[in-house]
Amino acid sequence: MKKSTLTLSSVALAALLLLPGQSPRAAGLDDTIYTFLQVEQLEHRMTDGTDVSAWDVNAWIGNDDHRLAFKSEGEKPAGEELEAAELQFLYRRPVSEFFDINVGIRHDLRPNPNRTYGVIGFQGLAKQYVEMDADLFISETGDVSFRFEAEKDFLLTQKLILQPLLEMNVAFSEDTEIASGAGVNDLELGLRLRYEIKRKFAPYVGLHWEKKFGATAKFAREEEEETDNLYFLAGVSFWF
Repeated sequence: MKKSTLTLSSVALAALLLLPGQSPRAAGLDDTIYTFLQVEQLEHRMTDGTDVSAWDVNAWIGNDDHRLAFKSEGEKPAGEELEAAELQFLYRRPVSEFFDINVGIRHDLRPNPNRTYGVIGFQGLAKQYVEMDADLFISETGDVSFRFEAEKDFLLTQKLILQPLLEMNVAFSEDTEIASGAGVNDLELGLRLRYEIKRKFAPYVGLHWEKKFGATAKFAREEEEETDNLYFLAGVSFWF
């Protein structure tokens, strides 16, 4: 209970520290309230073993200076229960011209047992138009982990776009209840080719590779799970 209280209190304190003062984008900001929903990935991944359906969704409501954001991602193997399902509820504010800070709560519905985390992270547009997202998580049991994501769009034509992406998860302590080892847990690499039928709607195909490492891979092998998978995929992306 003390660890959980400390986790949530730390997140609340971080949020309060963000409130005073004017944001770096204050000049020319629009106070109008907007909403945004993006289904970045809604796809079916095919392999020699068990196929997987996956999603990656984000949404927000607010103005240029203050936003309440929602993220969700997860995977469901064909014919089986959910393998992973994550929800994040965040407060977002700009800290520079190209980057925002996110502070909030993450809750994992899967794997069992459920876990709740405090979240603090940054997202934005780095050099060479690389979109980056880096988050630090502190679980209710006091375990600390880190996630880094990066992706970039290459315009082959006005409608055909190639997108490589990377995701890496690192844990700073072992959590055997959710089969997470200390160190680099897993690495995911993807390559998706989408065709924007309309600016807001694009089907795509691609490849997705994921690999578990260290103790996390050991836990997976003990459960007779694969630790290295390559998928061919097809899906759709849209926003409004």
